[in-house]
Amino acid sequence: MTKDMTSGSPGKLILRFTIPLIFGNLFQQFYSMVDTIIVGRFLGTQSLAAVGSTGSVNFLIIGFCLGLCSGFAIPVAQRFGAKDFEEMRRLVGNIVWICIASSIVFTVLTVVFCRPILVAMSTPADIIDEAYLYIVVIFAGIPTTFFYNILASLLRALGDSRTPVIFLITASLINIILDLFLIVVIPMGVMGAAVATIIAQGVSGIACFFFIVKKFPILHIKKEDLRPNAECIRALCGTGIPMGLQSSITAVGSILLQVSVNTLGSMIVASVTAATKLSMIFTAAYDAMGIAMSTYGGQNIGARKPERLGPGLRAGMVIGSIYSLLALVIIFFFGKSLALLFVDSSEAEIIENTYVYLLTNAAFYIPLTAVNVFRLLLQGIGYSKIAIFAGVCEMIARGITGIILVPAFGFLAACFASPIAWVMADLFLVPVYFRVMKHIREYGR
Repeated sequence: MTKDMTSGSPGKLILRFTIPLIFGNLFQQFYSMVDTIIVGRFLGTQSLAAVGSTGSVNFLIIGFCLGLCSGFAIPVAQRFGAKDFEEMRRLVGNIVWICIASSIVFTVLTVVFCRPILVAMSTPADIIDEAYLYIVVIFAGIPTTFFYNILASLLRALGDSRTPVIFLITASLINIILDLFLIVVIPMGVMGAAVATIIAQGVSGIACFFFIVKKFPILHIKKEDLRPNAECIRALCGTGIPMGLQSSITAVGSILLQVSVNTLGSMIVASVTAATKLSMIFTAAYDAMGIAMSTYGGQNIGARKPERLGPGLRAGMVIGSIYSLLALVIIFFFGKSLALLFVDSSEAEIIENTYVYLLTNAAFYIPLTAVNVFRLLLQGIGYSKIAIFAGVCEMIARGITGIILVPAFGFLAACFASPIAWVMADLFLVPVYFRVMKHIREYGR
C-alpha cells in the first residue's frame, strides 16, 4: 500500500498521487459545503451569514491543527524515503504524545475564548449568537480533527493517498444524513450542522486507525517507540510548527479582512460566505497538489535525490496551470448557477456578488498554483522556516486590503484580497526556491 516516489516519472507520480487527494479534499469541502447549503436553504440568510462569519477564525485554529499534522508527516516521509523504518516509527510514537497534548490545549483555549473572539471581530449583533453556537461546537471537536488528519497524513507520507479518500467519502455521506436529521428533523439549528461535521470527522479517524492496524505493519509502534525522544520532538516541531504557523499567519490576514467584511452588513457577509464555500471546492485541487509536492520532496530529499526536485516542480506547475484554466472556464459559464445552491433565485444581489467574487479569484488561480507548488516543495525538503514567510506576505496583503481597501472600495476590494495575497507570496517564494536549489546543488542539503 506504500508508494515510493523516488523513482519513475515525476509528472506521473505527482498526478497519480494528487488525483485521489483532490477527491479527498473535494469530499472534505463537500460536507462542509453541505452544512452551508442546508443552513442557507432551511434556516435562512441570517443563519448562512452566521456560519460564514466564523470562517476566518475557523481557518485560524483548525488551519493550525491541519498544518501541524501535515508538518509532522514530513520527517516521516523523509525517513521512509531513506528506508530508515526504525527511526520512522520512533517519530510516529512521539507524534502520538504531541497530538494528544496539542488537542487538549487547543480545545480548552478555543472553547473558553470563543465568544470574546467573535465580539472582537465585530460580528454583527443579529448573527453573533448563532455564530457562537456553530463555532464553539467545531472547536470542541478539535480532538477528532487531530485524530483523522494525523493518521491521514501518515498514510500520505508513505505514499497512500487513496485510502483516506475512501473514508472521507463515507464520512461525507454520514455528514449529509446527519445534517438533514439534526437541522430539519430535530431541529438543532446551526449547532446541528457543527455536530454533524464533528461526528463525520470522527468516523473518518476511526476508519483510518483500524486500516493502519490491519494493513500498515510498517507503522505499528512498540512500547519503546512511545518514549519521548528530544531529537524526534525537535524534528517534528521543526516542521510541524512552521507549517501550522503558516496556516495561522495566513488566517490572521483573513480575520482582518473578515472584520471589514462584517461591517458591510449581513447581505455582503452571506455573499462572501457562499462564494468562499464554492471557491474552496475549486481550490481543493491546489491543497491536494501541495500535499503531493510535500511528500514528493520529502521522500526524494530523504533518498538523496535532489536532481528530481526540479522536474517535480515543473510537472506540478503544468498540472496546476491546466486545471486553473479549466476551473476558470467552469466558473465563467456556471458561477451564477452554482450560487443557487445556497440561496433562492430571488436573492439576486447575493447571486451576483457571489459570481463576481468567484470569477475574480479564478482569474488568479495560476498564481495560486505557484504558491502551493513552490511552498510545499520547500517545506517537504526541510525548509519550513523559510517558507513560513510566504504566509507573512499573504497576511500583510489581506490585512492591508481589509484595513484600507475594503473601507474605501467596499465589496469589490474584498474580491481582490486573495489574488493580491497569492501574487505577494509568489514574489517571495519563487526567488527563494531558486536560492535553496543552488544551495542544495553546492552543499547537498
